[in-house]
Amino acid sequence: MNQALTGIAAVAPAIAMIGFFACLIGGGYLLIKGLQRKRAILLLIMAVVLLGNVLVWTM
Repeated sequence: MNQALTGIAAVAPAIAMIGFFACLIGGGYLLIKGLQRKRAILLLIMAVVLLGNVLVWTM
């Protein structure tokens, strides 16, 4: 299946991992600073979902 990945599909997991780290850092920052707890939790949940997507894509 990995041979079938071409173009943007080959780069999608890398872009998703950049998004994962951005959401993780942003959510962690908001949570530590005590700013907008609801948004921080949502960012952390989104980071977990992105990580799950990457794991599924690379199987």
